[in-house]
Amino acid sequence: MQVESIRLKNFRSFREITLRDIPRFCVLVGANGTGKSTLFSVFAFLRDAMTTNLTAALGKLGGSKGFSEVRSRNTSGPIEIEIKLRTVLSSKKSQLITYELHIDEVGGRPVVAREILKYRRGSSGQPWHFLDFSNGVGEAVTNELDSISDETDLKREQQKLKSPDILAIKGLAQFERFPAVVALGNLIENWHLSDFHISRARPEVEAGYAEHLSREGENLSLVIEYLFKQHHDIFLTILERLQARVPGVTKVEAKTTEEGRVLLKFQDGSFEEPFLARYVSDGTIKMLAYLVLLYDPIPHPLLCVEEPENQLYPSLLWDLAEEFRSYAERGGQVFVTSHSPDFLNAVNLNEVFWLVKENGYTTIHRASDDAQLKKYMAEGDQMGYLWKEGLFQGANP
Repeated sequence: MQVESIRLKNFRSFREITLRDIPRFCVLVGANGTGKSTLFSVFAFLRDAMTTNLTAALGKLGGSKGFSEVRSRNTSGPIEIEIKLRTVLSSKKSQLITYELHIDEVGGRPVVAREILKYRRGSSGQPWHFLDFSNGVGEAVTNELDSISDETDLKREQQKLKSPDILAIKGLAQFERFPAVVALGNLIENWHLSDFHISRARPEVEAGYAEHLSREGENLSLVIEYLFKQHHDIFLTILERLQARVPGVTKVEAKTTEEGRVLLKFQDGSFEEPFLARYVSDGTIKMLAYLVLLYDPIPHPLLCVEEPENQLYPSLLWDLAEEFRSYAERGGQVFVTSHSPDFLNAVNLNEVFWLVKENGYTTIHRASDDAQLKKYMAEGDQMGYLWKEGLFQGANP
């Protein structure tokens, strides 16, 4: 599963932008306030809209002003989100799914002005529309089967939603016979934003249960305990990767105290006694947390990471970039925002986009489209040095 393109119109600082040919490992750079985090919020918004409705999702993103706060300032017309997703469906062939959502306001309330899901079942021709709704009314295909080879054989049913601010994919994503909708729903529901904070991971936590690392990492010790007990082979892989990245660490464990609190303990080969997380370097804990995230037994199809260089030794950033790329090569997709030249030095030309804000709106540039950057990289330069020299026009480090 891979997001290949994202088009946004009238979405906050993005008046009209398109990211095309998005790689599995994608790094976004730019000055503060250019919209890097806003791009991540698109997935959070879609997840909230699927879980609840547009009114609640817009309220969560834009506060009390909702729609008017999320729509780009001094613009008119609907908010538009289009995602093109490549995945393998029941046909076992790679297929490109297009999901398009237009959001407008009627009578002071947000509505789904248009919602389309389409893709080709054959190797040529126009994409088939499997879902097409406007203002709570539309049609959906009810016989999406492998045996269908002609679009005229599709059975379409007219449907009316309970409210015009409900997404049509919300209901269809529950049925296996709609694999394209299920694939899109899995991407939206299972994306993960990581904004790890050392201060959240160090303290003892109440004994409990956690299978996946949280956004800020406060449940790190619980997840390590779970991996040690339920996925010991993965736990050993994480420890092996940590030892390779941070020499000296020979053991990591989560211990439950008599008071019912979980401690994260480390063993250094130079010392007989293990020591608690509060005595371990920031870099060690943060690298451990990212490895726990990247070697999750049930990996997230889409992983977004905010500024991983914070509180991490510059010498570890190259290794971390390699771990992100490895995760992507294993089938996931990783978006990373960064301000670090050291991190960028480990990134390839086709993996970088930079954002620039001009006249209140954000534009996006792909590094591989810049002839000068392409030439420098071909001659052996590294991306971080080029960015530090100011060669990303409008995106000073």
